[in-house]
Amino acid sequence: MLWQGRRESSNVDDRRGIGGGGLAVGGGIGGIIIAIIYFFLGGGNGGNGDTDFLRQQAPQTQEQKAAEDQLASFSKVVFADTEDVWNKLFSEQGRNYVEPRMVLFSGSDQSGCGFASAATGPFYCPADSKVYLDLTFFQELQERFNAPGDFAMAYVIAHEVGHHVQHLLGVTEQVDRMRGRISETEMNKLSVRLELQADFLAGVWAHHAQRTKQILESGDVEEALRAANAIGDDRLQQQSQGYVVPDAFTHGTSEQRMFWFKKGFQTGDLKQGDTFNSDL
Repeated sequence: MLWQGRRESSNVDDRRGIGGGGLAVGGGIGGIIIAIIYFFLGGGNGGNGDTDFLRQQAPQTQEQKAAEDQLASFSKVVFADTEDVWNKLFSEQGRNYVEPRMVLFSGSDQSGCGFASAATGPFYCPADSKVYLDLTFFQELQERFNAPGDFAMAYVIAHEVGHHVQHLLGVTEQVDRMRGRISETEMNKLSVRLELQADFLAGVWAHHAQRTKQILESGDVEEALRAANAIGDDRLQQQSQGYVVPDAFTHGTSEQRMFWFKKGFQTGDLKQGDTFNSDL
């Protein structure tokens, strides 16, 4: 991905090295967040939050710090790209895009949705309209999920910003209101559709960023698809427990996640992303 030398977002709280605190109280966002970040909480895939936390707290060498600083700059550029694309698309629809913020943290932090740690990975919190990211997740993406590449990382950020778009459009809240009214199985199905739409929106971002800035290099789209494939519910369940339980899916299968990202990327058309009324 071509990213160096371009604008970095100013909507970033860089809290790396500051460290976090105890559990947040009264986040008030409810159970939908658990569904949204199921994968990033580990998804039953054998993550070790204590190990991740200790590794993050170990003193960094100058080389490690330089590499992390480059990842931070990369993330800020991608975040700026999402701002440019979604400001333009919202404006074309006669709407105002309220830009989210991104929090870069080390080890642990407080969010409006509760406690964030290195083990949770990236997530979006509607309560404070922020994307939370511990950069060590990108190492996990490469080593644990076998999805290397800068555009795989960009896909992760764009997916979380996709949740912000859903929040602005009221989609997340519509899904949240169904909790307690329908069964857990049916709620999981709504969560899958919510996540697949965020994948679609990540693809829409990539489509328009490529049109306006020519950000892609050979193999970039394949990197994003590899990441989408790696975090499908079916693949994660098979790896973690040796069998698949479709009723417990909260993000969609690998095939579905790749399909919806690819559809967003190929069309760039927001009207094509109604996952809630699709046969999937």
